[in-house]
Amino acid sequence: MELGFLTLLLVCQLAGEIIAVATGLPIPGPVIGMALLFCGLAVRGAVPDGLQATAGGLLKHLALLFVPAGVGIMAHITLLADEGWPILGALLGSTVIAIAVTAGLMQVLSRIFRRGSAE
Repeated sequence: MELGFLTLLLVCQLAGEIIAVATGLPIPGPVIGMALLFCGLAVRGAVPDGLQATAGGLLKHLALLFVPAGVGIMAHITLLADEGWPILGALLGSTVIAIAVTAGLMQVLSRIFRRGSAE
């Protein structure tokens, strides 16, 4: 991993955080930073080999980023046991709603694009 490209990734994330906080957008800073990085790469027209290698190195060790979440779950296991049914209901309900909204949106967009291509 090259330090310069790792710094570029972190600067994009920082810029995204600054934009999110300054504007009050309901979008996470890292997502805004990723969009900034994408725009920069689109203008450049290619992904530098060093950036590709750095991102690949981070992705290889992505599982390590889930360790803190696992520790948090184990630290609050009694709370999860007490609130298990509401959590399960919220997870299942939100999944069903997300699938329904996605299916509905897909149908609407299909109709719009079918009409547009028929003209």
